[in-house]
Amino acid sequence: MNLTNHFLIAMPGMEDSSFSKSVVYLCEHTEKGALGLIINKPSDINLQSLLAKVDLSLGREDLADTPVFQGGPVQTERGFVLHDPMLASNAEISEAAYASTMQVAGGLEMTTSKDVLEALSTGAGPRRVLVTLGYSAWGEGQLESELAENSWITVDADVSVIFDTPVDERYDRALSLLGLQSWMLTHQAGHA
Repeated sequence: MNLTNHFLIAMPGMEDSSFSKSVVYLCEHTEKGALGLIINKPSDINLQSLLAKVDLSLGREDLADTPVFQGGPVQTERGFVLHDPMLASNAEISEAAYASTMQVAGGLEMTTSKDVLEALSTGAGPRRVLVTLGYSAWGEGQLESELAENSWITVDADVSVIFDTPVDERYDRALSLLGLQSWMLTHQAGHA
């Protein structure tokens, strides 16, 4: 099972406050574990404030009020930027444009190096970004166990949910990709 480029949608019975009513975008899922970013839990700071904390100004007015998200409970002091891929100017696919970038199956990239923020400060950088502090991680077999316990449901990711859907609608929009609405979900788990 490889759930890279999928959404994990928390079931109503999720008791962990970090993940309650969350939608997690999985950047990587292998036999060794999984790594993802929560895309629907904004923190109390925006991108302009975050850049100011690292002595940069934001050179992109279109991103000034963009919230910084709580990506998960791991390394909450560290930034993660989920973004459109950067392509070479001659339309050839380039190597990663930033020092520490993971290319995610499905077309997105996740960067952890400061150079992506520096690019945004000059008015450049990726067209669409979702910035988080912290990330979500599962060890070997842990996510599979949580799926078996009905803690999560999964669906192929849709980038419009990440970049074009208002934050407070992302949970319901992710569910709608499965033809579901939140009122259809129950707190009880059933096993056949």
